[in-house]
Amino acid sequence: MKNSSDSIRFETRVQLKEVMRNNPTTIGMDSTVAKAARAMCRDEVGSCIVLRDRQPIGIVTEEDINCKVVAKDKKPGAVRVSEIMSTPLITIRSDKTIRDAAHMMIKNVVRRLPVVNDDNCVIGIVTVRDILTVSTEITELMNDLVEINRQEDVEVGTCNRCGQMSDDLRRTDNLMLCPSCREEEFLQ
Repeated sequence: MKNSSDSIRFETRVQLKEVMRNNPTTIGMDSTVAKAARAMCRDEVGSCIVLRDRQPIGIVTEEDINCKVVAKDKKPGAVRVSEIMSTPLITIRSDKTIRDAAHMMIKNVVRRLPVVNDDNCVIGIVTVRDILTVSTEITELMNDLVEINRQEDVEVGTCNRCGQMSDDLRRTDNLMLCPSCREEEFLQ
């Protein structure tokens, strides 16, 4: 955690392999769009990674199918995934962090990154949604940690318990209390 005058920033080095989905949906480059659509429906995902000799060469998404096949009134059973896939395929290695993945997505304007091992074989996939889910959870945890570890604030104002003015109010159990009320609270 870095403290600056404007905000508190949390940095994380969560490894991609911790958040990626394993065994993503893949399909051979000579397969039809209809077969890809069936695979996506079966696995309840929005994309298929296209392989040639077990190596990733492209990706077909629901958007590709809608815009390049359905909208052009083509028959999904007559179109090969290699004709509509997005290529070149942007991949990332599993030893990278979610921060690295987010930067790659932004730089390349993509929402999905196939995760590859040292042999360039697909072992997983990470999406914007995966990263946002982890980021949201980390932010919520940080907010809770900041709240419970916050230093006592000293303020001038009216005590929430007795209503008297004080130049030594401090937060106690989410109440701003004067010294007398803090002492009573401590003795209870």
